Amino acid sequence: MKWKVYPFGIFLLALCATLACAAVSVRIEEWSISSADKFPHDPAVASDGALWYTGMDSNTLGRLDVTSGQFRSYPLKTPKSGPHGLVADRDGNIWFTANYKGYIGRLDPRSGAVTEFPLPDKAARDPHSLVFDAHGVLWFTVQQGNFVGRLDPATGKIVLKRPPTADSHPYGIAVDSRGLPFFCEFGSNKIGRIDPATMAITEYRLPWRARPRRIAVTADDTVWYTDYRRGYLGRLDPRTSKVEEWPSPGGRKAAPYGMTVTPDGAVWYSESGVEPNTMVRFDPQTKKFMSWPVPSGGGVIRNMAATPPGDIYIACSGVNKVGVVRVER
Repeated sequence: MKWKVYPFGIFLLALCATLACAAVSVRIEEWSISSADKFPHDPAVASDGALWYTGMDSNTLGRLDVTSGQFRSYPLKTPKSGPHGLVADRDGNIWFTANYKGYIGRLDPRSGAVTEFPLPDKAARDPHSLVFDAHGVLWFTVQQGNFVGRLDPATGKIVLKRPPTADSHPYGIAVDSRGLPFFCEFGSNKIGRIDPATMAITEYRLPWRARPRRIAVTADDTVWYTDYRRGYLGRLDPRTSKVEEWPSPGGRKAAPYGMTVTPDGAVWYSESGVEPNTMVRFDPQTKKFMSWPVPSGGGVIRNMAATPPGDIYIACSGVNKVGVVRVER
């Protein structure tokens, strides 16, 4: 593998052309975040193409214009909210989980105004990850509090539900094409599915000792997950409950973490247990892996988000950077 360094933090990593490798190269561009922000936890894609991120240790949300390289920081009104996960809605508002203060927040970037939606149970103290379904309903997980939830932005109403498994630590969450939310039970070896009408939860058992952390769904409604403990990429077919696994290229201590699916159907994730962290691509058709080192080292890529054109937005927590992974064929 060749690693060429270019000015302004742009790195071109070209995979060697061998019979075992497809003709895919990756360009990773990284930026140091605004000095007003610290510890970017999760990234998100806005409708205008901007890269948003949570400044978990600075009580801010940040926006990067990936074309101009310009940053803007948005302070939150409640001190020490611990912004964690975030997602953009159709109107350009940015929604986030206040992991330290037990609320879901909505930022209007035009005015900077923040609206808070407190969770109705004090035990739901640490909202974690969130995602919109096709109807504009917001679904989220609460890790230590052991809940999953639904928020209707039109009314502000929040409904919470505990999974059947105690201390299951709901973590990553994704919605399939039918509007069914699936979530990782990081404290167990299970994936959960929520019935949107009844909030009933169905659990799918994974191999013993598996610990699913992040989750993504491909166009065929197959569920993919990163097994953080065992160093595997996993595939769950909810129709049959069949599970398949592949060892991550970095080995048993790879600690696969943040993941996403790009429009071409490829599954992407980062190995947080290797130095430097890697970006890994898995082709579900050929069952082949490819991987590239993150130039800054990564500092743990906890989540990532795919853009409609097929780029991937990343947040590199430990090195205070955000980045764009571009696939070039």
